[in-house]
Amino acid sequence: MTGSSNRGQGLARSIAWLGSARGALVLLWLLWLAPRALLLLAHVTPSSDAAWYVDRATEMAHGLGYREHGAPTAYWPPGWPLTLTLLFRAFGVSTLVVSLFNLLCSAISALVMQDLARRIGKSQLAGRIALLLIALYPNNAFYGPLAMTECFYTALLLGGCWLLVCRTGWVGLVLAGLVFGVAMLVKAQTLVVVPLIFAIRLWREPDALRRLPLLVAQGALVVAVALLTVSPWTLRNQREMGAFVLVSTNGGITLLTGNNDSARGDFTPDDPLVHQLNARKGLNEMQFDAEAKRLGVDWIKSHPVGFAKLVPLKLMRLWAPDGEAQWHYERGWAPWSRFAKLGLALRLANQAIYVLMLLGMAGFAVVELRRRHREGVRLIDWWLLPYGIAAYVSAIAVVFSGQSRFHFPVMPFAAMTCGWLVALWVDRKVKLKG
Repeated sequence: MTGSSNRGQGLARSIAWLGSARGALVLLWLLWLAPRALLLLAHVTPSSDAAWYVDRATEMAHGLGYREHGAPTAYWPPGWPLTLTLLFRAFGVSTLVVSLFNLLCSAISALVMQDLARRIGKSQLAGRIALLLIALYPNNAFYGPLAMTECFYTALLLGGCWLLVCRTGWVGLVLAGLVFGVAMLVKAQTLVVVPLIFAIRLWREPDALRRLPLLVAQGALVVAVALLTVSPWTLRNQREMGAFVLVSTNGGITLLTGNNDSARGDFTPDDPLVHQLNARKGLNEMQFDAEAKRLGVDWIKSHPVGFAKLVPLKLMRLWAPDGEAQWHYERGWAPWSRFAKLGLALRLANQAIYVLMLLGMAGFAVVELRRRHREGVRLIDWWLLPYGIAAYVSAIAVVFSGQSRFHFPVMPFAAMTCGWLVALWVDRKVKLKG
């Protein structure tokens, strides 16, 4: 037992070095950068959603507007295509431009994640462990060359959370509203995150009821600035399409394709009900959205048991698999076929790291709850933020459908919890030695 204890303390000292040495930090960032820099060499032809984003951005870069089949559209949120448009106008239409911008967004995400983990956990080590996990996580790196929303949206989500957690002044609130407004233009449901964060912010205060009016006013300011940020796009929709569309018109079909007789938790566009709707003539984009929403809501109301049975399937589809970024390489990067064995190995390693982070996230919740109960510390605090973000993503999947890429923005938050768990373990070992 003594030998085992000594080995544990030796490991704790080594990990503690990781949290304190400047050279260790440099090493961690090099480890993060190396695979992402190498992936800049991969020219992945956009497919599926990525192809749609690039096509719309290319058209807008040439002054054609946000259109599909020659008509104005608001079918998908415009935030990512608009961002690509600015990049294409400045640097030309190129997958390398997309890769470099994603690399920048990923670097911002990693920096913000590391700082949030350090501030909330009051531990330099926690932030560096989170950085180590993200550096070693293949799926996070593989999104770099893809013209998908994930890298950009994750940077926005983390940035908005950082502003609300770390900046309590009015300027920080306005900036947070601006960031969340842009994030809404990428994923329309993002505004749900703001009241979630303010709920934690409220109940972590010792005098919560007295501060309630102030916090409600602050939350209202963030929401108002976010909506103001979105408003030019909403006005454009009113002008171009003759109807009020806050962000996008794909909510109805997203609801219907996740809730129908054929649904098994994933996106199911081949259901007969969906085909019947697609076959209907004379519906404009807003009418199609409204009808899809009506059909989806009616199906849920008439199949409450069926909807309930879909919930675990949706959550399994959201959280069980990982590594979906490789699918884009298989379809859009010709040399990938030469690396089939390496790809399989990376997929297995990726799934192992992914599961490890989820287990660490669950483990930290148990350990932290016990610690706070034992020490009489207030239960509600910023440590709950990662679990709130995970709950937000899960709730969206329960209503619509589960797809593994939707948990991508949660993984930096999961890495934070793992960092906190390791920091607690090291602290315990150091105290035992003392």
